[in-house]
Amino acid sequence: MCLPSPSTICRRFRDGGNHGGIAPTKNETALPKTPEPQKPQKIGLSLPKLTFPAIKVSLPKPQVSISKPWLIVGSVSLMVLPLSGIILNQNQEKINTFLTEIPQGISSSLAQIPAFSFSTETITTPNEISTTTTLKNLNQVSQLALKTLENPISPDLQITIRAVGDIIPGTNYPSNKLSSNKTALFSGVKSELKGDIVFGNFESTLTKYPNSAKNIGRGLVFAFRTPPEYKALLKDAGFSILNVANNHSFDFFETGFKDTIQNINQLGMKAVGEKGKIVYQEVKGIKVAFIAFSNYDYHNNLSNIESGKKLVTQAQKNADFVVISFHGGAEGTGALNVRNKTEYFYGENRGNLVLFTHSMIDAGADLILGHGPHVPRALELYKGKLIAYSLGNFMGYRTLSTSGELGYSLILEAKVNPQGDFIQGKIIPVQLNSQGIPNLDKRDKSINLIRNLTQKDFPKTDLKIDNNGQILIKKP
Repeated sequence: MCLPSPSTICRRFRDGGNHGGIAPTKNETALPKTPEPQKPQKIGLSLPKLTFPAIKVSLPKPQVSISKPWLIVGSVSLMVLPLSGIILNQNQEKINTFLTEIPQGISSSLAQIPAFSFSTETITTPNEISTTTTLKNLNQVSQLALKTLENPISPDLQITIRAVGDIIPGTNYPSNKLSSNKTALFSGVKSELKGDIVFGNFESTLTKYPNSAKNIGRGLVFAFRTPPEYKALLKDAGFSILNVANNHSFDFFETGFKDTIQNINQLGMKAVGEKGKIVYQEVKGIKVAFIAFSNYDYHNNLSNIESGKKLVTQAQKNADFVVISFHGGAEGTGALNVRNKTEYFYGENRGNLVLFTHSMIDAGADLILGHGPHVPRALELYKGKLIAYSLGNFMGYRTLSTSGELGYSLILEAKVNPQGDFIQGKIIPVQLNSQGIPNLDKRDKSINLIRNLTQKDFPKTDLKIDNNGQILIKKP
């Protein structure tokens, strides 16, 4: 792994020893922050207060006789809204927003209309200017409420998330190390990259920017630059969410970082990793929030626990459940185990990952996906939420060492309910070949490794991993 600042020096060891990647210098140069655009000011329009005369209710009539068609919207809304209140769906929040925009006179009058057939005899026509916005809001309320009833969130609903670790599909900097047959890079694992959400850590850049932030002439320093057209390869492989908060995201300055995000987003995938930003994805009517962290201040820093909690709290207000991605921890085969203490790599603070993950779940996070150590690590169930401390390397075409456990990989499957509680999952074992290309592993090496690490590092966790890689919750 290589640090993203111009002054960073990193050393990569390919001998499978106790080093996974970098030897940074102590002086880190802070990269310039992207100025945040000013938010447009909201302009409030004041609508005149409307009043309605009493409506005569006729219960025995089998047919509805309405002389004002706009009342249909109101009656449908009122019949549906009481039911939508018991359904867990983000449409309710939208409904409430629209209702607050309806003038008080109208909303209070409509609230008195019974949800039965009725006739109208003495209704005055509302002011035309006032009804334009009101009718629009009422119509939106009706549509959202009916949609909510048509697609209620079942308590048995499950969301399947599949996640992988570090992805570098080749680099053309400073020389060409790209595959002559790039479509074959994911062919050995593509069949398993399927789910409601498919996540990966993209540890390169998608840019044409010519200048690197790293001095690759000094020691074993690496800067990764993948051609922008590879975005189609990632999309075709099945990815929907890609993390870009890692120590290669600024290899080509802020320009390369922005190019990477733009290229990922162009094809419908979503990049997560900008500081202070929460990314949302809707799946099966469930709104999922993603927040990414690294051990650098130009991303959300995982050592800044209080700042992370605030982001999680904000995300929980706007989503059904929250997924955390983090890039941290020491690197290499000597860093297989998780400890409840601050980890360092060549003197660099890589965070206390147990403290970080537990704090984020305490604040409201529901699933945590870790990467950075270049080797798989243990799993933990904390307060019903799954933590994967490292997903290892997933692809490092002619860039990452695959010696020993550095070549052990996996596709992690996690099934969660609409509230983000872990239900069950599985480890799909993968092995990287000498060129860093992933293939499914019939020898199940990653299953055995992760099961042993989980038992050793978290002996009290309620997770059970069987010989087939099934991840289950232990029965009391």
